[in-house]
Amino acid sequence: MAEQRKLRLGAILHGAGGNLAGWRHPDAVADASVNFNFYKQQAIKAEEGKFDFLFIADGLYINEKSNPHFLNRFEPITILSGLGAVTSKIGLVGTLSTSYSQPFTVARQFSSLDHISGGRAGWNVVTSPLEGTALNYGLPLDEHPDHSKRYRIAAEYLKVARGLWDSWEDDAFVRNKETGVFFDESKLHALNHEGEFFSVKGPLNIARSKQGQPVVFQAGSSDRGRNLAAASADAVFTGHETLEEAKAFYQDVKRRAVELGRSPEDILIFPGIGVIVGATAEEAERKYEEVAGLISIDNALDNLGRFFEHHDFKQYPLDGPFPELGELGKNSFQSTTDKIKREAKEQSLTLRQVAQRSATPRTPFIGTPEKVADLIQEWFEQGASDGFIIGAGVPTGLDEFVEFVIPVLQQRGLFRTEYEADTLRGNLGLAIPVNRYTEQRNKQLGVPAEIAEAEAAAAEVTKTI
Repeated sequence: MAEQRKLRLGAILHGAGGNLAGWRHPDAVADASVNFNFYKQQAIKAEEGKFDFLFIADGLYINEKSNPHFLNRFEPITILSGLGAVTSKIGLVGTLSTSYSQPFTVARQFSSLDHISGGRAGWNVVTSPLEGTALNYGLPLDEHPDHSKRYRIAAEYLKVARGLWDSWEDDAFVRNKETGVFFDESKLHALNHEGEFFSVKGPLNIARSKQGQPVVFQAGSSDRGRNLAAASADAVFTGHETLEEAKAFYQDVKRRAVELGRSPEDILIFPGIGVIVGATAEEAERKYEEVAGLISIDNALDNLGRFFEHHDFKQYPLDGPFPELGELGKNSFQSTTDKIKREAKEQSLTLRQVAQRSATPRTPFIGTPEKVADLIQEWFEQGASDGFIIGAGVPTGLDEFVEFVIPVLQQRGLFRTEYEADTLRGNLGLAIPVNRYTEQRNKQLGVPAEIAEAEAAAAEVTKTI
């Protein structure tokens, strides 16, 4: 009998909140975005709820109109390293751009986080859509790579990082004090990569971790984003408003992965959902209205402008039709801006309506614990997701989700009551990748793949003994 699929859950930690005015909420910790104790409490609560991972989003460009959380927040790897020290099982996933960093440094950073946490690191790969980012890295605006080039860079970048993570075979470090042999030279490998964008010799100066390599997430729903995910990602962070949209995306990415020779189970799909829980439907609705009411229309217009290279929407009539913007937004948040423009046209929305929707998105996941659990179960069982990344719609939202929704999911047999493993791969049900050089040697020796995989897993286990 086939084992029942288990729901996977991540918790996005975004300080005072993803909402523009979230910091003004009576229950909010106004400086939460740079308050380690706040993050620590959230991480411990998520681990108490048996979440698979914490998720830290990030960006590299701000201006005076940016979301308050974006103006003053922790760098992901730094905060995740701190959270790794106060947790023991929950995964640690951070966002880092492939457009404005170097693969050797980033491979080393995530591998270090992986070792510090005992095999719980994950990397959310993004390509930095805002062209203003170039100005923070000594480049003129016109040298910000366009959408196509950013994804070509990302594909090669991931190839380099994964190659560097395999620099050392799992049993390379002998550390024999009697013979003086610290490592087996035959199991150290230089990458010698020469590509379109990167030239990296290697090897990386840190070994593989307990889970082999960090888990790679990809966040991008454009056609190029889907291709990158299907080819290279272990998991995808996406966002959808309806079950039908989510199912179509899920099936499309899985299909692309299969066409590239992967199994559908090799890549997990995680829609991000904003959740607000109330004892009654009316209480949940009141909580939503309270948050929505904190945002002024000027702030909503600023928030909308961010997706379109911080375009100034205040120049248009608020209650007139959403303006024609041509190709504006094509080189930034492409899938998001395409959707905004399409829905505005199809539904004849005014600028005010578009701005308000964008500032406080209304998701279906607002209601009683049973209603929220029903929707999560429906999306999961209908083939729209492998799990979800939970965003708290109110400051107390994560606590309420853990206390009221998790028990319902557990009672239904959908979600764990105890962690299955102490690595992120283990809890997500993802295989430990066999070191490529070990794999080559095994093929030459005629060792069956399943035996090689078992030996690799055993080698990782012995690192903790």
